[in-house]
Formats: sequence, C-alpha cells, structure tokens
Amino acid sequence: MARRGIRLHLVYAGVLTVFLAVNSVGFELTEFIRKLGPPPLGQSLAYSALVVDRDGRLLRPFATRDGTWRLPVSSVDVDPRYLAMLVAFEDKRFYVHPGVDLKALSRAALQALWNGRVVSGGSTITMQVARLLEPRPERRLIDKLAEMVRAVQIEQRLSKTEILDLYLRLAPYGGNVEGIRAATLAYFGKEPKRLSTAEAALLIALPQSPEQRRPDRFAEEARQARNRVIARLSGIGIVNADQAAAARAEASPSSRQAFPMLAAHLAERLARASPDNTVIRTTISRDLQASLESLARQRATALGSGVAAAILVIDNATGRVRAHVGGVGYFDRQRAGQVDLALAIRSPGSTLKPFIYGLAFEDGIVHPETLIDDRAVRYGAYAPENFDDSFHGTVTVRVALQQSLNVPALAVLDAVGPDRLLARLRNAGVDLVLPRDAAPGLAVGLGGAGARLVDLAALYVALARGGESVALSWLPDDSAAKARRLLEPVAAWQVNDVLLGAPAPENTAAGAIAYKTGTSYGYRDAWAVGFDGATTIAVWVGRPDGSAVPGLIGRIAAAPILFEAFQRLGTRPVPLPPPPEGAIFQRTADLPAALQRFRPNGLPEIAAAGPGDAPLSIAYPPDGARIDLGNGGAALALKALGGVAPFTWLADGVPVASDETRRQSLWERPGRGFARLSVIDARGATATSRVRVE
Repeated sequence: MARRGIRLHLVYAGVLTVFLAVNSVGFELTEFIRKLGPPPLGQSLAYSALVVDRDGRLLRPFATRDGTWRLPVSSVDVDPRYLAMLVAFEDKRFYVHPGVDLKALSRAALQALWNGRVVSGGSTITMQVARLLEPRPERRLIDKLAEMVRAVQIEQRLSKTEILDLYLRLAPYGGNVEGIRAATLAYFGKEPKRLSTAEAALLIALPQSPEQRRPDRFAEEARQARNRVIARLSGIGIVNADQAAAARAEASPSSRQAFPMLAAHLAERLARASPDNTVIRTTISRDLQASLESLARQRATALGSGVAAAILVIDNATGRVRAHVGGVGYFDRQRAGQVDLALAIRSPGSTLKPFIYGLAFEDGIVHPETLIDDRAVRYGAYAPENFDDSFHGTVTVRVALQQSLNVPALAVLDAVGPDRLLARLRNAGVDLVLPRDAAPGLAVGLGGAGARLVDLAALYVALARGGESVALSWLPDDSAAKARRLLEPVAAWQVNDVLLGAPAPENTAAGAIAYKTGTSYGYRDAWAVGFDGATTIAVWVGRPDGSAVPGLIGRIAAAPILFEAFQRLGTRPVPLPPPPEGAIFQRTADLPAALQRFRPNGLPEIAAAGPGDAPLSIAYPPDGARIDLGNGGAALALKALGGVAPFTWLADGVPVASDETRRQSLWERPGRGFARLSVIDARGATATSRVRVE
C-alpha cells in the first residue's frame, strides 16, 4: 500500500506540474480535485433492453430511450485475441499503470514538440473511459487535466477488468452505435465472441475517429485505418506476417446490418412492459425460432400476395412456448407484419370438433366406433352441409372426426349442448368470442365463435396432457397456474387415438402426429394443430385483413407447414401416452346396444316409448351427492327412473353396468373422488349425475 501511495503521489505531482506549466497558475491540486466532485463510475448508464432465448442468446435488442444502441457486454463475452490487440495498440502498460501513463504522456509531449504536431496520444484506456463517462465539449488542457484526475480516481475504485468492461460498453463506433457488442452486430452481423484479425483491427481503429471512419459512410477511410492498425500490430509482433497479409486482403464492411429481430412480436410485447437496462430471458429456442420464421415466410409467400402465417410450438409437459412466430416480415406492411397474428381473433373453423366429441365420449353417449349418420338434416331453418357438399351415409364416429364431417359433429353438439362446450373451454382458460348479443348455438361447432391461435394451442396441449389444461408461458419464471380439467383422461385419450389416425398430407408419414385441420367460412383462415407425446404445434394461415384467399384450405395450406415444423424440431416424434385405465377397445358390434348407434332426437329410436314413460333420470345417487362407502369400499347402488330398458351405466365414460333390464344396478369397487355417472336407455336418452365418493 505504501508503494501504491508513493506512486499515486508522484502521478498527482506530475499532473500538477503539467497543469502549472501550461496555465501559469498556482493553486492546490486538492482544491481542484474537490471541485470536480465524486468520479463517475457508470452506475447510471442506460443500456439497451435485450430479449434473449432460454439459453441467453440474443433474440432482439432495443435502442435506449435516447436512440442509442448500447448493449451490455463484458470482457468474458469478447474474443480474447481482440482484447490482447486492443491493449497492445492503445495502452500496453494498462495492467500496471495507476490510470495515467507518465511515460506515454512524456513521449507524446516530446514527439509533439519535435514534430510541431500531435504524433501519438498519451491517453490510457482508463482516461478514455473517463472521457466517455464524463464528456467535455472543449478539448482544452484544463479538460485534459480533469480527465487524468478522473482516470486516477476510477483506478482507485474499480478493478482493471471493470474498467475494461466499461470501455467495451462505451467506445463509440459511429452514429448511434456504442460498445463493441453493438458494433459487431451492426457491422459484422454477429456477437463479439469470435473475431477475425481484420475485424478486431477495425474495431480498434473506429473509436479513434468514429464519425470520419464510419464504414457505412466512409468505407475506404475505415479500411485504411484498419490496415494501419494491422501494420502497427505486425510491427510489434502481435500479428505475424501471414495473419497481417490475410487481414489486409479481407473485405471491409461498407454498410450497417440490421440488428437481430427474432420473435419480434413477443419481444416487443415483453420489452414494452419492462424498464431499460433489462435482460428478458424467454422460453424461446433461438435456432428453432429462426428456422420456423424462415418456414413461415417461404410458405406464406408461395401461397400468394398478402398471405401471412403464424406458428406456435409448445412443450406439453410445462406449457412453455419454444417458438412464437407472430407473422411474416415484421416490416412488411402488405402482410401487416407488426401485428402479432398469434393473438388475432379469427374463426377457428372445424378445430373445435375434437372437443365436441370429447364431451360426448365423457358422457358415454358415443364411442369412437359408434355408428352415426351423415345425411341431410335440418335444425329449424339451418340445414348444415359438409365441406365437400356431399353426404357419406352411416359412418363411425372415428371416421366422422377424421374426415371432419359437419353433420355428425353438429348432431353430437346438439346432444351435449353448445353452452356446455363453451363452459368447459372457459373452465380450461379459453374464452371464445361470440358475435355481439349472440347466444351460443350449433354454429360454434363450425367456427361461429372467435378464437386465437394461442387459445387453440392451449386446448390441444390439454389433449396431449390427457385432458389436463395448463397455461402457456413465455417466461421461464412465470408462476405456474393451477392445472384445470378440460376432459376426463379416457375421453381425451379416445380423441387423441382418433386424431392419430387422421390422413396425413402427401409425402409425410402418418400415424406419428395426432392433428386436426380447420377452414373458416369463405376461405379466410386455414388451421392445423397437432401434437405428439412431447410437443404441440399450432399453425394459422390467411390474410391479416380477413379477406378471402381462394383455395385456402387447412389440410392443403396449413397441414404441410405443421408437419414440416415437426420435422424441424430435429427429433423423432415422441409416442403418445398409453391408454389410461378404463379405456375400452371394442368393435361396433361388441359395444353395448345403446352405444352401437348414435340416435339424436327426431330420428327413429330403438324402442318406442309407452304412453306412460317418464323422462330418464338418475334417482340415486342424486347430482352433487357426497357418498361415504366406509373403509370397506362397498359397491355403490345405482337407480334410474323413467326411460326404456335396457340401461347402460357409465362412470367417467367407462361402462360399469351394461344391458341392465332392471332399474337398479351396482357399481363395483368405485374409486374415491369425484365421478360423473351417466345412464343411457334403449332409446339413447341420457341422464347424468356428478358425485363425490368418500
């Protein structure tokens, strides 16, 4: 410490001597230092907000409030060879001097006196940091003295690494570009971790005269300045002859490159809600995001003028979004590039049909192998038709869903109720948007309610999770919302098994991805949402203004994007979970009589009701009952009123008693917890009761 104090005293004495000689004024150095006030150490500097991926890699930076690109960086983020070249060129005694290099100052003064002009500067890196932290518009000798004092003060308070980090963040590179990280992104389109000899030399040359050597305005001046740095470093042995020759031959940049803009819509939304000096870590995977943005751009451009696309990729286990493509071309006004189309409300077409059938599976009114009629039918003044304007006769529910037939889906929706469908979706966290003053109707099943891509993605994630919904998240530290039940596990598995067999697009493998497509009325929206055991991907294609695109069909426009997006994950499809306990595998002929054929109201029934028949209902256990079966786990008595025998009883969609001619039955070994009991009579009428078994 004594030696350091002596050195500091000598430095101050040297500085004072210079000052007295130039200004011919004698006053106390301590008084001069006191008037300067506390030294600036960079604590209040404003840096660009950064949005980064889950591994900390840059997705999109934002300029500071004053329009400067100043990105946080430290010496560990920079090519160590550049750091060695910088110190050798700018301040070879950086690691040993106390802020001011008296040898360098003396040499610069003698050279200036001998040549009558400034030949070399005596500024250290620390003095340059002092000047950058506390700019002085005039370059008088009194300002130079203040700069030297500040350099010594900074050295007393910061380590050499901290000082070097400040230089790396503040060095000017022309225009509104400050700091090495902003410079390498602007001129080389890359991070400063790996730099060529030529790139490093240019970065050393630019801060010496940033406006006169800007590569985007004065490319030749920048190149010549770079070559002078190369020559000097070669002369002192930092760069060998071969490296110097290769560096001089390397092309020098002549323009600025755009800063990264991956996941631009998500980044904008997150940055808007955050202050400056913020690094926002997301759940996005940078490489996947870049790949899918390219895919969306290629496919949308091929589909026609003004067509855009949006893609979401979600991890099923956590609900974390791995890619969020909100549109095509952020600055493409024709495609409304700055609108996040993943959040736009559009008609979902047929993409809600799986959830209609899921409720029906849960209620036990149909099974995937149940026969259902696809024929002309009328609901008041509404006569639905299929997309291909034809009817397919009697098909299984499995085929009806895989081929997205409209008439069977509406018949099932009429049975389960549009209100109940919307309530179940709302309970899972998705609230569809109905037309103003409109009540839920059958049109909901064919796209008559607005939905966003993020909503559909969340619903299909719930399917992949066995019917359990989870909130989507874009930030790794988001507090996980409580999972809610969309469908019972057996019903969800039945839907997934059906969707797994949906016909795949041409030139793609079938049977690996469960998926559903949708097309809105008038060819305005094309959808495809699919999942394997690990990942859910949702795709929307259309024009942002909602205008029609002739021939825009989900299975042709969106499904190929979906399957290619799965390929770009770079992993093999993960199998879906095995069937849960209670799932039944039976042919149509082996199903209980009431499940062999779906018979909606108004169609012929299996048995005619007698004049005294009462509506089917469950007498015991009543809806909402809490039943204590004791420690022995006794069987639960079941009793039906009204209806026509035989009766089929189901618990959570799984048959527990079939072809019962009596109105009383038993449910052997019921599990504890909540259960949905359903009874189906010979005419297909149903009644339900939700109970809690204790």
